[in-house]
Amino acid sequence: MLFTANQIAAFAGGVVDGDPEATVSTFAKIEEGVPGAISFLANPQYEKFLYETTASVVLVNKDFVPKQPVKATLVRVDDAYEAIAKLLTIYQSMGERVVGVSEKAFVHPTAHIGADCYVAPFAYIGANVKVGDNCDIHPGVVVQDNVEIGHDTVINPNVTIYKECKVGNQCIIHAGAVIGADGFGFAPTADGYEKIPQIGIVVIEDNVEIGANTCIDRSTMGATHIGKGVKLDNLVQIAHNVEVGENTVMSSQTGVAGSSKVGKWCMFGGQVGIAGHIHVGDKTSIGAQSGVPGGNLARRGGAVMMGYPAVDHKTFARQSAALKSLPDMVVEFARMKEELKSLKEKIK
Repeated sequence: MLFTANQIAAFAGGVVDGDPEATVSTFAKIEEGVPGAISFLANPQYEKFLYETTASVVLVNKDFVPKQPVKATLVRVDDAYEAIAKLLTIYQSMGERVVGVSEKAFVHPTAHIGADCYVAPFAYIGANVKVGDNCDIHPGVVVQDNVEIGHDTVINPNVTIYKECKVGNQCIIHAGAVIGADGFGFAPTADGYEKIPQIGIVVIEDNVEIGANTCIDRSTMGATHIGKGVKLDNLVQIAHNVEVGENTVMSSQTGVAGSSKVGKWCMFGGQVGIAGHIHVGDKTSIGAQSGVPGGNLARRGGAVMMGYPAVDHKTFARQSAALKSLPDMVVEFARMKEELKSLKEKIK
């Protein structure tokens, strides 16, 4: 399918700088651009590739000023990264979509499957399940009894959704994710650990994306709650009774311990650890491999934190700079101890 620079500008709300009839049929990274491809420049570190690329069309920000001649036709938009995402979404939606329930899927007679859904071979849909319109349920998916899934949601292969959990509209759950497994609740006894029944559920609101092999545990009572617009990377662990606020994003291998509350619009880097029963305020950013055991800085929101225990990022930078000097400081301290010892002996 071919698109002209003019059509792309119309889709993305931009203006053409170059040949309005330049055509593209595929996407490419700017450093790998080829004739007939569209690319984008959002990070200044990649600007050098703009002058070398053979891509036919490149999306750039409206205020971008080239330092050298550019062969490609430019489409100037408000935000190149946002525009390429929009175009990719349009492109993906143009693909042919399969609908219907496979004869090799198991769908319980009491389950309700909405209009224009796809249920693949070897999917399992339990009793009293409700699936909204235009959903895709791929091979190996297990949806246990009494689950509710909204419209336009995609459940990718080998996802398991335990009983009674709720998934909203326009969600994407990637392969191998587990929604609603038992929370990690055990009571110590003289003979070992006694399991505490986990009788709650998981509630996932609209427009949430959950990465591959991510686990969201059901609550002991009530609900583990994932707010709308939340994006969780692969291999994220959300423990029982956690609440994650709207539009928060978490990178891979982040773990949030039980009963913690994470605010809206937070950003967590990879391998962040949040201790149990604490509150992270709105718009808190936490750098990769940081640990938050508690504290008022996280609670009040708006902070940028790094390290373990996580502190303000400027404090962390000073700590890191001092740490680099630590080996020399140890040597200097040992020398000063010897000098002091020598002075004491002379005084005697």
